[in-house]
Amino acid sequence: MGRHFEVRAASMAATAKKKSALYMRASKEIYMAAKRGVPDPNSNLALRSAIDKYRKTCPKDVIDRAIKKAQGGDATSYIEGRYEALGPAGSLLIIDTLTDNSNRALVNVRTIVTKKGGQLGSVAYNFEHVGLLDFNYSGKEEELEEALILNDVDVRSIDNDEGEVEVIVAPSDFEKAKEALKTLGIEDYEAAEITMLANDKVVLEGEQLTKFKELLDQLDDCEDVQNVYHNVDLSNA
Repeated sequence: MGRHFEVRAASMAATAKKKSALYMRASKEIYMAAKRGVPDPNSNLALRSAIDKYRKTCPKDVIDRAIKKAQGGDATSYIEGRYEALGPAGSLLIIDTLTDNSNRALVNVRTIVTKKGGQLGSVAYNFEHVGLLDFNYSGKEEELEEALILNDVDVRSIDNDEGEVEVIVAPSDFEKAKEALKTLGIEDYEAAEITMLANDKVVLEGEQLTKFKELLDQLDDCEDVQNVYHNVDLSNA
């Protein structure tokens, strides 16, 4: 369903190692969101967004522990980083890190990318910063459009595939869009996050596709990597 699941496809393997890495990323992101504001999702929009992002993939106790850690005044702090990379066979990647050691994060990311035939370089021109909402809806698409327009939401696109809906909005209107959709009874999302989407996709096959998937797997396993966005079409991979 939608571009979101193409982006995530390579990081959803149901192994203990993958789950552990996912829970760690969720914990760090939720902890930092809670620490930067009040540790209450009703008053902290960033925390609410972080919780919504991981609600479907992480147990409630992982989320609750991260919030309680921030409430307890824990002194741990993480540094955000962003690296752009040219991967194998025309693939482009944006790699976000959240780490307690930015030098280690840079070395880890650069090593992983270069070992798969890539290099760090400027690629942000091929990506758009957006708010993404994926959900199931049995009503009319016109009702969705009307609710969003009446709430002055900057809508980039609406993709309705037999009731599986993907709405793309300006990132600044992400929370406004959720409030608008709430008027239609939409509160349960398959995905709801601010993300980066590629403007153009490339299709890889054979050895090139294998190498790219290995690159994604290694980035997914890296303790410093928080999010990976790319321009490879994995819908049929």
